[in-house]
Amino acid sequence: MSLKKKVYSKQFKVDAVKLITEQGYKASEAARNLGINPNLLYRWKGQFEADAAQSFPGKGHMTPEKEEIARLLKENKLLRMERDILKKATAFFAKESE
Repeated sequence: MSLKKKVYSKQFKVDAVKLITEQGYKASEAARNLGINPNLLYRWKGQFEADAAQSFPGKGHMTPEKEEIARLLKENKLLRMERDILKKATAFFAKESE
């Protein structure tokens, strides 16, 4: 018996958060009516309040800041590898010239 993780759309999450922020429902009541855990609803609310435009980017999507960090980390790794290769080549040719 395997349990599959439920996936909720961005619109569902936004609407759920609006139930408690704009329509005055208690989080526990809204969560019970939606069939979700109240803690999940609180987490969604926190994400939405932190940055409404960037909240709930979806599976595999990152915020622009995280995309830039990932790109820079990848570039940094490549530059380190190139530097290490050049160090080894320099040491090799220094030995050959002796």
